[in-house]
Amino acid sequence: MTELWQERGFGLYVHWPFCAAKCPYCDFNSHVRAQIDQTKWADALAAEIRRAGIETGPRVLTSIFFGGGTPSLMHPDTVATILAAARDVWSFANDIEITLEANPTSVEAHRFEGYARHGVNRVSLGVQALNTPDLRKLGRLHTAEEAQLAFSVAREFFDRVSFDLIYARQDQTLDDWRAELGTALDMAVDHLSLYQLTIEEGTAFWDRAERGLLRGLPSDDLGADLYDLTQDLCEQAGFIAYEVSNHARPGAESKHNLLYWRGGDYAGIGPGAHGRLTINGQRHATECWKQPEAWLKAVDAGSGIKVKEGLSIPDVGDERLIMGLRLLEGIDIEDVSVVLDWPRLQSLTEEGYIWQSDRRIGATPKGRPLLNHLISQLAKS
Repeated sequence: MTELWQERGFGLYVHWPFCAAKCPYCDFNSHVRAQIDQTKWADALAAEIRRAGIETGPRVLTSIFFGGGTPSLMHPDTVATILAAARDVWSFANDIEITLEANPTSVEAHRFEGYARHGVNRVSLGVQALNTPDLRKLGRLHTAEEAQLAFSVAREFFDRVSFDLIYARQDQTLDDWRAELGTALDMAVDHLSLYQLTIEEGTAFWDRAERGLLRGLPSDDLGADLYDLTQDLCEQAGFIAYEVSNHARPGAESKHNLLYWRGGDYAGIGPGAHGRLTINGQRHATECWKQPEAWLKAVDAGSGIKVKEGLSIPDVGDERLIMGLRLLEGIDIEDVSVVLDWPRLQSLTEEGYIWQSDRRIGATPKGRPLLNHLISQLAKS
């Protein structure tokens, strides 16, 4: 019997938890350390890959993603050790996508040459803004000029280079964003990730906002206008919003991200990494120890996994609804039939928020800005 992951892909996510500094808006599992033993970390990550390989058995990897943190702080030899371990336990698809996230401040030509030589074939740059004053407000260490230089360096070694921008920033106007996004689209190769600034609990920005010190954030109406402008400009430039925050030329979508949103399997390796693995027909959620030193200690004891739990059919259905509705292509209705509120689905379709076609459903342009509301309405629970 064919399992879902065989149709939708199997990936590997590797989390490098270290950064040069903690950004005030970031709620990812990232840590600042004065010294990092790269050999020790390479060996531990490789050991975890071998453990995961025993668990999954032989499979074909369709994508690998180095996330963080700041993976471009990794030595190329560290990346080589990790990729060699992955090759030892799984087969690589002929068209495997291997992505590494990079910050402009950590882009060095010799390092990028090393990544490319060892097999990385796609880079995602954390540019975040293309003007220096706003980068300072975001707590970034690079300037706009350094970001553009980093992009040029990446282009020397990789055919596929994506970058991230954050909009709906403090004091940002529609005209500001129109000009900045126009510059980004002129630079872009084939993929852009464009996120609205969100104030997440536990971040420095959250604390400032709670004390009334984070001024100039856009109103809900301006935020909606910025979103609409983003969609319009990207579409005019041929960058289709294949996912709510991700835009690509046709055929240049991120395979790894699509794997998440389509419900494929992926092994999550490294501090705080999450995974989804189907073992003997049962889909499992995994979560690694979050604190770097605790994770290393757990790996030494046999496994960096803190939590592994089997997911029920409704659990899987809820996940597919939450993830799949983000996609322009929508969801196979069989994936979510067990959790759908069918009368509400019909109502939302009639109201123009949901489309239905053959055996698929998805959010319309009218519905996409309201995804969280739509999901809460469509799910029985």
